[in-house]
Amino acid sequence: MILLPYSDGEHSACEKAPKAILDQFNGIYSNESFKKINPPTAKEAPLDSIPSDKIYIGGDHTISYHILKQNPTEGLVIFDAHPDVFQQFDDPTHLDWLKFLVEENIISPNNIFVIGIRNPHPTEITYFKEKGITYLTCKGIKLQESCDAIMEKLRKLNSFHISIDLDVLDPAFAPGVSYPEPAGLTTRQLLYYLQRLRNLNNLKAIDLVEVNPEKDINNITSKTAAKIIAEFI
Repeated sequence: MILLPYSDGEHSACEKAPKAILDQFNGIYSNESFKKINPPTAKEAPLDSIPSDKIYIGGDHTISYHILKQNPTEGLVIFDAHPDVFQQFDDPTHLDWLKFLVEENIISPNNIFVIGIRNPHPTEITYFKEKGITYLTCKGIKLQESCDAIMEKLRKLNSFHISIDLDVLDPAFAPGVSYPEPAGLTTRQLLYYLQRLRNLNNLKAIDLVEVNPEKDINNITSKTAAKIIAEFI
């Protein structure tokens, strides 16, 4: 498990997330498959030298660009309230990291699936359509049908990565994020996707980002993050 306590500076509190999340493992005895969970062994890595691993904890969403640039994969599944292709700066930020991946040909847009969108800028949806990026909004989402379709495509790839921005969840379930957006997924809905996707043999790694401990309430967001990560240990 690799810790990447990095932010682009807009929400520096995200840098505190890895420690806050690891602290919550003390209260997790098993995952939902009843596998005993011991406090995980984790090490911090610099952003410019990220080793290959199964689990990465950020930090803001900028880390996903650096993970995938240094540890490339063929497919990418993103859980996020936002498209993250809003505006391209000179360097990747949490606002546009996905656009950098696409424009630098690190991942084919045809192999990118974004789930949970609900507050996009209209130009971001235009970009998704132009590039052929598959996206699912929270409105009217059909869990089994959408998961079946995405898994069918993922099975054809050599490998894929999952990136989880905790603001994909409704703020009722994850208040401790930098950009809370109403009408999101429930924790159970997110776990439905993740517990099915983890069964694919070509899953390479996951990252979990955008927990903001300074906005959390009773550590519920950090604990939810720990619970999610426990499903992949």
